[in-house]
Amino acid sequence: MYKNDTIYYPQDEMTTFLLPVTTGCSYNKCAFCSMYKDDQYGEVPFSDIEMQLLNGYIYTEKVFLTGADPISIGFDKMKGLLDMIHQYLPYCACVISYASIKNILKYSVEELSILHDAGLRLLYIGFETGRDDILKLMNKGHTVNEAIKQAKKLNEAKIPFNSIIMYGIAGEGESVDNAVATAKMINQFVTNKVITMSLTVFYGTELENMVKRGDFIPPNRKEQLVEIRTLLENLEPKKSMIFDTTHPTNIIKIKGTLPQDKAKLIDKVRNYIKVL
Repeated sequence: MYKNDTIYYPQDEMTTFLLPVTTGCSYNKCAFCSMYKDDQYGEVPFSDIEMQLLNGYIYTEKVFLTGADPISIGFDKMKGLLDMIHQYLPYCACVISYASIKNILKYSVEELSILHDAGLRLLYIGFETGRDDILKLMNKGHTVNEAIKQAKKLNEAKIPFNSIIMYGIAGEGESVDNAVATAKMINQFVTNKVITMSLTVFYGTELENMVKRGDFIPPNRKEQLVEIRTLLENLEPKKSMIFDTTHPTNIIKIKGTLPQDKAKLIDKVRNYIKVL
């Protein structure tokens, strides 16, 4: 089943040991996403996971759990999985995973703290936007308040996470307002990194149908750059935070640490806007 599936992982984890945990997506309803459209959700049997670990390099230091949202397997299985990783890869100090707000909601602070102590040390979370109307439009499955609450829960449990947001997702003429709202959301919790992605209209998605019907008009390149600049202008992190637009979907590639690099990053975006 999972052996023939396409494996998706963050570009920062290109050299990380990849461990299959789930196939498909437990939600699979986001209007903009085509990654798991034709894949059935399922859990990789622990016997198969154990075989992968048996063949792993004993001195492996980082493991990335593959699947749209491996924490969908629940607390008991996650704890068992982390213990198994530690058993076979005793030098592994960092287990990493994608996670959704929808599934983090199912965990208590105490459970998340236990998972942190068992080795879960970084999550990649798709927040996408700080506007409830756009989350609803894109059928994301969570609200802004839920996102903030779950992010603060992770802060309390001491599990670091990277926040993925998508510029252009609000459509033509809405970019500035979307950037301000998204920054306001992010400012309410502590995140390691903000990773931006440019909205892409993929074939076969509900978003593509919305565009064809004229119900959604993507912003042009200049408006997207203005959105990035506005986001940077309004971000006020409580602690040092990396701002990263180097994902392949982005129309501009910049990276720095906020707040110290804020002015420099804003200037870079302004220079890009000037040449359009």
